[in-house]
Amino acid sequence: MPEKKLENKFQNRLMVFVNKLKDIYQDDLKSVILYGSAASGEFLKTNSNINLLIILGDASLENLNRVAPIINAHRNRFIDPLFLSEEYIVSSLDVFPIEFLDMQENYKVIYGKDVLGYLKIDIKNLRFQCEQELKVKLINLKNTYLRTTNKAYLKDQLFKSVNSIIHILRNLLRLKGKKPSYLKDDVLNEVSWELKIDTANIAAILDARRKNLRLNARKVDDLFIALVKDLEKIVALTDKL
Repeated sequence: MPEKKLENKFQNRLMVFVNKLKDIYQDDLKSVILYGSAASGEFLKTNSNINLLIILGDASLENLNRVAPIINAHRNRFIDPLFLSEEYIVSSLDVFPIEFLDMQENYKVIYGKDVLGYLKIDIKNLRFQCEQELKVKLINLKNTYLRTTNKAYLKDQLFKSVNSIIHILRNLLRLKGKKPSYLKDDVLNEVSWELKIDTANIAAILDARRKNLRLNARKVDDLFIALVKDLEKIVALTDKL
């Protein structure tokens, strides 16, 4: 368990969850790994989930269904489990380099085998995934803006988008041969320096999300439009990497 990363109540609930996994799956449970904000120290109890990579020998839907009541229990609503087999991970490294690189650079093994430490991830597919995800994000944000006049909903979409955008920016740094920081503020500073991208607007959205700020309709609109413009510039840059 990572030290001083989670409040005691979250650590305790997490360990109860893990112990129930052990009871249900016994020898079929190969590994439980904590990753994401809870492993990096950026966990926010108002906005963050506890991300768990759970490795089973049998990751079939029938086997996963055995744990459904525990996952859906209200007390575990902040736990976001990802159930995979080790074989599935190895066969998916070329398709999801961003996800597995992010996991690999910041994780804690809670139980069982370290299935991330030995992975060899080829970044040849990284630029393609970055470009694809950025373009999809850009299209979705534009469609969202055009289809709603509800500024509270637009604010929620801003807050939900900022983490995934920073994840992609982190991987653009990898494409430049850098080993990026995991901390979001550091990533934005590194992107600004290395890629000559103005990250002030993204940083403002991140700060508002952390503080759960109340934003008036004009501010939401300004941030949303600025984010779309930022993404258009980032997509153009990614295409040239």
